Amino acid sequence: MTTTLRAECFVPGNHLMAGLLGTRDEHLRQIEQAFPGDQIVVQGNRISVEGPSAETVVRLFDELILMAQAGRDLDSSTLARTIDMVREDIRPSEVLRSEVVRAAGGKTVRPNTAGQKRYVDAISHNIITFGIGPAGTGKSYLAVAQAVHALQSRQVSRIILTRPAVEAGERLGFLPGDLMAKVDPYLRPLYDALYDLLEPEGAQRLLDRGTIEVAPLAFMRGRTLNSSFIILDEAQNTTPEQMKMFLTRIGFGSKCVVTGDVTQIDVPGGRSGLVGLEPVLGGIDDIAFVHLTRRDVVRHKIVADIVDAYDVAEGRAGPTQ
Repeated sequence: MTTTLRAECFVPGNHLMAGLLGTRDEHLRQIEQAFPGDQIVVQGNRISVEGPSAETVVRLFDELILMAQAGRDLDSSTLARTIDMVREDIRPSEVLRSEVVRAAGGKTVRPNTAGQKRYVDAISHNIITFGIGPAGTGKSYLAVAQAVHALQSRQVSRIILTRPAVEAGERLGFLPGDLMAKVDPYLRPLYDALYDLLEPEGAQRLLDRGTIEVAPLAFMRGRTLNSSFIILDEAQNTTPEQMKMFLTRIGFGSKCVVTGDVTQIDVPGGRSGLVGLEPVLGGIDDIAFVHLTRRDVVRHKIVADIVDAYDVAEGRAGPTQ
């Protein structure tokens, strides 16, 4: 037998109502669709809810009010992520107000999901953090943002960005130029994040000085990286030998983030250095593994749907609702 509950909240100010309910009540309709068993009634500044999830819906409105008071813009994607977090008994107002770094032009980088918050917290509190998840979850961008913050706050003296130059259906040998010119397209996503956070001129100055180094993974062999924030991107395309080589480069005063998506392995033979690594290293202090899911995808909603479709087609777990 389904229990019918009643709960209500009061919106402190007419100026918050429009943003809370959305243009032509589109946000209200989205909430109603998410909780079809509950009846939501808006009377003036009072919102009453009756149904099996009444307390959850009111808690959702309370969180949305806090976010609106903090000046957070509410759109359908943010609302969907907020609903997911409230269902998991997570406070979105705390997650979405966390600041990773204040980038060039006053832009503030914040986690947008509970998984992203766990990820940035793990980076802050551990020497090595593995961020594993599908495309669009912010693995690389948030890692670069944390690196920029560490550099700006003088926690480290340089940033090192690297990734394996693995051919994904293309032939490196046919690309023009020397080795760096050939691998440059593989490093482009890291450059893009740098330019977005520091603006092109600022990023280029740091690159020219060597304060930021972007290099293929092969260039890490034989080095000891002290006082550095090191990011290994696309780590699913390392071999086990390359992964061991990389992890043993870390020196004093350094922090490392390893990102990857185990569903997109292009390394020859499929011998990925990221697969099966957690049982080996998971018990070591100052090493954290954070798994991001389709709920943490912050690109267009269709990206999360594509991730789900591929998971179903390839026989992995079905969609996470």
